[in-house]
Amino acid sequence: MNDDRYEDGVFLGTVDTEVVDGHILTMAINRPAKYNGFTPQMMDDMVDAFTRLHEDPNLWAGVIHANGDHFTAGLDLPRWSERMKGGGEGGERRGGRIDPTALGRSCSKPIISAVKGITYTLGIEMMLAGDIVVAADDCRFRQHEPLRGIHATGGATIRMVQRGGWGNAMYHLLTSDEFGAHEALRCGFVQEVVAVDAVFGRALELARVICEGAPLAVQATKAASRRYVVEGERSAIDAFSATQAELAATEDFTEGIASFVERRAPKFRGC
Repeated sequence: MNDDRYEDGVFLGTVDTEVVDGHILTMAINRPAKYNGFTPQMMDDMVDAFTRLHEDPNLWAGVIHANGDHFTAGLDLPRWSERMKGGGEGGERRGGRIDPTALGRSCSKPIISAVKGITYTLGIEMMLAGDIVVAADDCRFRQHEPLRGIHATGGATIRMVQRGGWGNAMYHLLTSDEFGAHEALRCGFVQEVVAVDAVFGRALELARVICEGAPLAVQATKAASRRYVVEGERSAIDAFSATQAELAATEDFTEGIASFVERRAPKFRGC
């Protein structure tokens, strides 16, 4: 028994990682008996996992998923109340480490979220902070912070507007309603809806497809799009030439050209 993960006999949860195919980091939310409700200890684990994914050049993509029937019911609020009163819910946006909600430092690698069952509050915010969301057809989404006397601080008020537009975002944020996978698909919050037993496999399949591309080029593509969102169109355009020159100097660019000429699949190395 890992004593620091139990308090008065209650399991405080973990985020368990595994490397698949040498380049994909899977991150499993693990507190199913409590609907995967996030404790501060679990968030520390997730920050560790995101930082590892960001910093390790051999890791090219990440997949977030969950043990049990549900993605997450969100924060286990009683265990966060003191931090929230002190304004520390975001850990000062993780002290320079990678923030799973991407409100501080964001992960440079592509992240696919496989969500299922109850996917409330923080669950929505983490999936929208990533890049692609695969949702099970049994998903139940909800941002109900106003019913708890608080407002969302993990990015929902920003990214639901970005993904779904003002009206769709306000409809779900202000009413605190519960909505399903197909409504989330209509709003652009998720990209695919699949059967619940296929959700993790499909997310992993997408990660494998992404890893067929040159890793540095994939990361540059994500960075260019994020630069547009954060800094604006002009900044994104101004960075194109310099970034392309950097990519053209890599071994993977040489391999990409050679594979095209030789009519074979490329073998990229991330350098």
